[in-house]
Amino acid sequence: MRTPLPVFLLLLVSFFYESTSFSCPRICRCSSETIRCKLTAETGKDQSILNTGITLFPDVTSITSFKSDFILEICDNIHLLEVPPNAFTGMTEGYATLNLYNNGIRGIHNHAFNGTKIDKLVLKNNRNLEMIHKDAFQGATGPEVLDVSATALTRLPAHGLESVLVLFAQSAYDLKRLPHLKGMGSLREAHLTYNSHCCALLSWNPHRFQRVIGGTGDTPPLGGWSFYSESDLQVTTFQDVDDLYSQRVDFCRSIICTPEEDAFNPCEDLAGFSFLRVAIWFINILAITGNLMVLLVFFTSRNKLTVPRFLMCHLAFADLCIGVYLLVIATVDLRTRGHYSQHAIEWQTGPGCNAAGFLSVFGGELSVYTLSTITLERWHTITNALHVKRHLVLTKAAGIMAAGWFLCLGMGMLPLVGISSYTKVSMCLPMDIETPLAQTFIIIILLLNVGAFTVVCVCYVLIYLAVKNPEVPERSADTRIAKRMAVLIFTDFLCMAPISFFAISAAFKFPLITVTNSKILLVLFFPINSCANPFLYAIFTKAFRKDAYQLMNAIGCRKSKAKIYHLKACCSENAMNSNLRSNNKEAQTGVNMAPISHQDLQPKDEQEIT
Repeated sequence: MRTPLPVFLLLLVSFFYESTSFSCPRICRCSSETIRCKLTAETGKDQSILNTGITLFPDVTSITSFKSDFILEICDNIHLLEVPPNAFTGMTEGYATLNLYNNGIRGIHNHAFNGTKIDKLVLKNNRNLEMIHKDAFQGATGPEVLDVSATALTRLPAHGLESVLVLFAQSAYDLKRLPHLKGMGSLREAHLTYNSHCCALLSWNPHRFQRVIGGTGDTPPLGGWSFYSESDLQVTTFQDVDDLYSQRVDFCRSIICTPEEDAFNPCEDLAGFSFLRVAIWFINILAITGNLMVLLVFFTSRNKLTVPRFLMCHLAFADLCIGVYLLVIATVDLRTRGHYSQHAIEWQTGPGCNAAGFLSVFGGELSVYTLSTITLERWHTITNALHVKRHLVLTKAAGIMAAGWFLCLGMGMLPLVGISSYTKVSMCLPMDIETPLAQTFIIIILLLNVGAFTVVCVCYVLIYLAVKNPEVPERSADTRIAKRMAVLIFTDFLCMAPISFFAISAAFKFPLITVTNSKILLVLFFPINSCANPFLYAIFTKAFRKDAYQLMNAIGCRKSKAKIYHLKACCSENAMNSNLRSNNKEAQTGVNMAPISHQDLQPKDEQEIT
């Protein structure tokens, strides 16, 4: 039997003089600067360097262990900042377990494990560990078990993980993307932080094993993996069959991965359904185009800015935000189609998802608020038609909308500061109700929407009652406007009713549909008003067409049509002035005239707000 010669171990380490918790081993001589130890056959066992003040990684290359399962522990050294190249070369001829946990390590350099056979590498609880060099495992064998839990790693090295059988990456919240899955071909078990990473592993696994035996000229092997061709199957003995099986048996194993998918993050693409992928593009393009057109025409119009026009501009901007939100979702879905799970965490925890979620809440609530304001303004105008001084003026309307903007901005910002969260689901909506404060926030938003719907319904009931009252003078323009807006706004809120119903049930933790099915409501019902409102409230009206023709005339298009509208406006203004002069003369001669309503003092086209 071979007897190992005495081996001298020189540990070149630097100590903090105030470090009093370190106890020098009996076989070593220690000073404030170095540790010098002598290892013999009897002392050549597992080694530990625990709870010291060292700042440089100890030189363990002089250790020569003949144990087949040598264990090196370098733990609880909070001032140890990095692992240098070739840090473990020649330490042992067999496989080693390297326990490097609870240190202050920030980085692991290239070729750090060169010349080492690693059975298990434990790096957990190095909370400042942000980087493992892509060539850190170059020249090493293994590891078979890798533990990077509770670290600040943002990514794992792309090379050197081919032998990893078990991966621990729990509480590694900055590790938002796994390396290319081809680089972890031996992985059999993974315990991760995010369930979407498990979705990526499990969705990749079936494709990887889809054709274990061969392929044709038209169907090359998937993922770059080589499979057996028919010539490889020309075996003549059971030993050949056994060799063939042992070489390829790994391909028939499945991966065990935790955490599994949950109700909020199913293993599916962002859109979920193919028809939604088409519908979301149609709706967002329609919403963005229509609302931009409304804003462009209203901002360039030479006509006086009235309260209805002012409110319509706010409604168009709110609906534009919803259109932009849908455009962002559709773009991300298009880019990640078929492999969304690999990008889910980067998307859901990134600034893009937060921005999209903010637009959805802010735009949706501002749209509801503006529709309620429009309804109240119409009801107030109709019930006070003979009292012009009581009508809502532009300054008051601006104050009302400023309050609405402040309220809606606050609602959109709260999930960004920790009250609920936009990162819970892939659609970036505030569905986080885990805390009582978050649950209260969601319930308040939903109840405000229900309250707004109730206000709209009550206002239009009162409007219809006023219109049907024979004692009130006839107001044909207001009647036409009221009926049209009643149908439109009631339809808008009717589309929102399914969302409110299912959302309220989910907010009270009694969900009636899954997240997958809720995407149908979010795509088809939630934004449908945003693409319909600009057409129903503005583009299809005579007043908007007049403004549009005037804009085209200004840029040299449709001049004849613009002249017709200009002529009508001049005729209406002359008729109004003539009517006023006639009334003044008759008043001077003692003739009593019926009160003139505010509609008679405006051109007919100016009354058309819908």
